Amino acid sequence: MKTQRLNRLALSIALLNVASVALAETTAGQETGAQIADADNAPEQSEVRLDKTVVRAELTNFGATKSSVPIVETARSVSVETSEQFEEKGALNLSQATSYMAGVTAETYGFATRGDAIHARGLSLPRYRDSIQELFGSYNTTRAEVYTLEQVEVLKGPVSVLYGQGTPGGIVNYVSKTPKADAATEIVAELGNNNRKQLAVDSTGKLGSEQWLYRMVALKRDSDTQVDYVEDNTLVLMPSVSYVPSATSRYTLIAMHQNTDSDTGAQFVPVEGTLKPLKDGTYLDQDVYTGEPGWNKYDTRSNQLTALVEQQLTTNLALEATALWREGSADYNQAWPVFTGAGNSRYLNDVLGTNAFTDTTVARTFYKADNEFQLYALDVRLLADFDTGALRHQVLVGAQKQSVTTDNDTARSADGGASSGNFDYVLDLKNPKYTGAPDDSMFTYTDNPEQKIDSIGLYVSDQISYDNWRFTAGLRYDEVDNDTGSAKQSDDALSASAGVLYAFDNGLAPYISYSESFETVVGIDANGKQLEPREATQYEAGLKFEPNGFPGLFTLSYFDIEITNLPNPNGVPGTSSQQQGVAKIDGVELEGKANVGDFYIQGALSTLNTEDQNGYQYAAEPDSNASLWVTWKPAGKFRMGSGVRYVGESVSETATVKYVTPDYTLVDMMLGYEATEQLDLALNVRNLGDEEYLTSCLARGDCFPGVRRTVNARVTYNF
Repeated sequence: MKTQRLNRLALSIALLNVASVALAETTAGQETGAQIADADNAPEQSEVRLDKTVVRAELTNFGATKSSVPIVETARSVSVETSEQFEEKGALNLSQATSYMAGVTAETYGFATRGDAIHARGLSLPRYRDSIQELFGSYNTTRAEVYTLEQVEVLKGPVSVLYGQGTPGGIVNYVSKTPKADAATEIVAELGNNNRKQLAVDSTGKLGSEQWLYRMVALKRDSDTQVDYVEDNTLVLMPSVSYVPSATSRYTLIAMHQNTDSDTGAQFVPVEGTLKPLKDGTYLDQDVYTGEPGWNKYDTRSNQLTALVEQQLTTNLALEATALWREGSADYNQAWPVFTGAGNSRYLNDVLGTNAFTDTTVARTFYKADNEFQLYALDVRLLADFDTGALRHQVLVGAQKQSVTTDNDTARSADGGASSGNFDYVLDLKNPKYTGAPDDSMFTYTDNPEQKIDSIGLYVSDQISYDNWRFTAGLRYDEVDNDTGSAKQSDDALSASAGVLYAFDNGLAPYISYSESFETVVGIDANGKQLEPREATQYEAGLKFEPNGFPGLFTLSYFDIEITNLPNPNGVPGTSSQQQGVAKIDGVELEGKANVGDFYIQGALSTLNTEDQNGYQYAAEPDSNASLWVTWKPAGKFRMGSGVRYVGESVSETATVKYVTPDYTLVDMMLGYEATEQLDLALNVRNLGDEEYLTSCLARGDCFPGVRRTVNARVTYNF
């Protein structure tokens, strides 16, 4: 392991030296100051860089790859949905905006209000905005609102070369709406089932001069949900301003305030009565509310400032940077059915061996949490585009600094009857009669220490073009300091990536790539040795096709991921063998988008095989998924669209229990009509058949119901 790191470090230093020499040669060979000034007056060349058309699903320098290299020339799998595309499909949240992407499980834990559980390649995806991580910790801030976004991107597989520590599944990155020079304002009113009402505005244009631009995005929503007593009421204010002193410079500041009053959608309903029938052969109402009305809550708020810098230094060299300050909090109360252990019934008669209660009565846990977080992050990078003989280089050299503080203080009540003999707060899930919550004196409070993570990373990558060949290589060095309040630990890691792609003249582009990731693990073994970071490697091979003269893009990929330094099922915790566990993930993904006459067609198909360090499948990860969406826009003002989503079965298992969640298929539809140049009408229905289904069931004994039929009417007025 140490030898490999030394070899990587030597390679990293060599590559950094090559990059620095190339940058020096590029800078030394630039035009005089007068020639550079002339370049500032060449808007045609500069506008290509500074005013990218993201609505065509192009990658941008603030996107997931931190580069504007076209997707068809990128030796990685990237899925992109523009705002126009996910609005057509009726997406009301970030999870739904990814539900037609290949290999992405959009709603892993069903109907949810606490967050967006988006998974790819068998693993949860961290959340990024404008190429910088926006969310750390659990249940401590607001969800991303899709109305504030230009597009959503999923970069799949290990990405530590670009982003430092993270999971090997990839990332979900979303691009913020930013000011535009052309004046435009839209007002959007929405009405939906579950008493959903939302009013939003998006206005942009010039602020009195050509150099200053503004944008104001705001929305207010009041809504019930499919679960009684659970609301989803949100206010978002996102003003932004851009200073554009020349065609080669742009500085943008985005502020955002968000406040949400809600409750927890997930009710942790027992397997018996959802996946399995009850003793009498019947089932529970999947949307039964197991909390306590008037006491349960999940109220969140967040504030943030994002700065985006784009500065063309010379015709071949640009400086770009993203800076983010963000703070958030969540006031969280929830009651749920007590867990009594994997595979065991959670109903009181079964637990106690009596007939004192109905067969569907459960004890309840009452839980409180006061969660907060604050982060500061800065990512600065130089982008150089130059030639060395027959080779064209697109070099990215960057530095990233990040500081995150999270605080999670909790409280729990007595368990309501499973062991204490207190049956005052039990609930019959078939005929719920709510009892009120325990008094504060019955809670045991835990004041957990703040946890801090400070990290710094230096990275370099180069995409080299030679004739039709595209070669990519990247290295990154990270130092990460963890302070849990009870332990401090410093780690360092070197991550690498490489890829080769050949772009045939007919649009075919086969490729292979290799990438790595790492995640720190705080602790020591029995010998006092610091635990190593979890590490992952991925090999990917694929074929991309962008036909000449035909507006379409198709990607086929195979990937193989190995994760090491996991807990060893045959090792004893605290010993030197405890990190010898290995997990493996592989699969195939096929994705395509095309315009064919009056039709827009988007399809996806994927398979997934997972095996954790215990030899079990990864919990709640479907073995396959498929989707197809078609929009028809004939000449005239009418349009319509329809889609189908299939999600395969998933498994959750231990040595003593195994639950298999069945596959399911859902149908979505859209109708639209452009009444006038200013007025547009649309109707979306997701889960048209109002299918009742489960997205996943866990071995601990609970299931997650899916999102029921959602009807939303949208009126947009532009002026």
